[in-house]
Amino acid sequence: MNIKAIAFDTGGTVLDWHSGVCQVFSEIGTSHGLDRDWHVVTNDYRRLAMQGIVGQVKPPFNMDDIHRCCLVQVLADHGLQAFTSEERSRVADAWHNLSAWPDFPMALSQMRSRYPVVSFTMLPLALVVNVSRRNCVIWDAVISCEMIATYKPHPQAYMRAASWMNLKPSEILMVACHNFDLNAARECGFRTAFVRRPQEWGPQGPPDPTPHPDCDIVVDNFVALARCLLEQ
Repeated sequence: MNIKAIAFDTGGTVLDWHSGVCQVFSEIGTSHGLDRDWHVVTNDYRRLAMQGIVGQVKPPFNMDDIHRCCLVQVLADHGLQAFTSEERSRVADAWHNLSAWPDFPMALSQMRSRYPVVSFTMLPLALVVNVSRRNCVIWDAVISCEMIATYKPHPQAYMRAASWMNLKPSEILMVACHNFDLNAARECGFRTAFVRRPQEWGPQGPPDPTPHPDCDIVVDNFVALARCLLEQ
């Protein structure tokens, strides 16, 4: 596989969004004496946010805006109107304070020793900067769909990212734990690697855990991905 760079989906693939956001929901809810299945609340929040951003072209908002907007509906749906405006901001800000999956930072450093590594994400640039600094993650570049003004899985997002990297799509390995992202990248000519993240959606498990058979690489963790790429 003649690749010259690696592009990583970041929300979910690199970041443990469920644990971080669920913990904040639980802490605030408990302080109000509220008893909910916070895993369900968190997943409903994520699902609604994704519905609001995927495939958008030149939207007048970014993912941070979507997180704030969707939070209002999620709190109403689950009877959590007791959350104060300050607490609502705390939930929305939780996305900027997420932890990376433990196997990622060291493996990324190893892969970066041979290949340029890029965060190619629907998350806002400011969010990726914040979480990357928090987790000691060093990218060669961050390409946010916010910058392209076209959101994955729209083909234009992938083609523009490849153009900005001055590479053919076939020279880029797209890494994600989501088939919708990898399938779209593959249709644009990218090589693809599926990394399993069985805890991405908490105890419920991911909605689409089985990798598409056309993936070039399928691994259980980032350590295995680094080993696979460095042994080539």
